[in-house]
Amino acid sequence: MSGHQLELFPTAEYPAPEPPPRPALSASDSLEAAIAPFTEYMQQKEFAENTIKSFLGDLRLLISFAGPKTPLADCSAHKLRAFTEYLQHGRGVPCSAKSLDRRITTLKVFFGWLAESGILETDPAAALVHRGATSPLPRILSDAQVEALLAVTRSMRDAEEAPDARPHLLVTLLLSTGIKKAECMRIGLDHIDYGNPERPILYVHYERPRQRFKARRLALPSDWSPTMQLYLQRYQPRERLFECTPRNLEYVLHNLSVVAGLPEPLTFEMLRWTSATRCYRAGMDPERLRKRLGLSRISWRETSATLQALADEPL
Repeated sequence: MSGHQLELFPTAEYPAPEPPPRPALSASDSLEAAIAPFTEYMQQKEFAENTIKSFLGDLRLLISFAGPKTPLADCSAHKLRAFTEYLQHGRGVPCSAKSLDRRITTLKVFFGWLAESGILETDPAAALVHRGATSPLPRILSDAQVEALLAVTRSMRDAEEAPDARPHLLVTLLLSTGIKKAECMRIGLDHIDYGNPERPILYVHYERPRQRFKARRLALPSDWSPTMQLYLQRYQPRERLFECTPRNLEYVLHNLSVVAGLPEPLTFEMLRWTSATRCYRAGMDPERLRKRLGLSRISWRETSATLQALADEPL
């Protein structure tokens, strides 16, 4: 894995957005007045749409608790701690540990932005402590299981009768790039660069400007080109690499897990986490790994902690 270092798009091709101007707010302005400029800040920082929606929903809860006219300067650490207590015990709606952790993250991002912008002198959310919601770690493949899986896909590719290169093409693609299922299904034949046949490159495309940070350039395995030729001969795709349904490829992975004797069904998510963990263990720079996975900085906070836990698991 470490032998295929994954290159990213040149910075000049995907320039970082201009830093947002200081919002026209003061400490005497209300919580309600800060919603619009904070939304603009999150959009300029290219937060994921779901993250923006969740953060705004969390802030609406704070506004409901404290009152829409509450000045920003009145949002003390004491008031924020009272708000977290209200979420757990006073709202009358169950609040899971995971939801509470996310809402604390919202407060830290929101008030951290106010402090960094000079609107507040100090960050009242800095003292809040995450309660450590624990979710089961994602399942990943051990090195031995990866080798067993690749032995199966190679045997299917190289079979004398009815050879099938698709399983090997799919598995090596996911292990070497760590792309998501949706990204895999969008790959066009023109998204693969064979300028160097021994080092082909995959371009992961995103058309929407706010998702440009997810676009990236990833190295494919050295045996990709001959495998691809065998795949093209059998399946003859016209535009997209995989001209089938996602369910069809999920069946391919499930069948492979049976043949390879894996203890659990193989999934896109399992291969993505396996790929990321192997890079993490190999010492890839965290910022480079974040970009390789196409994650925002907010998403990376949780992902990096999960990767550290996975990397500490026995091989």
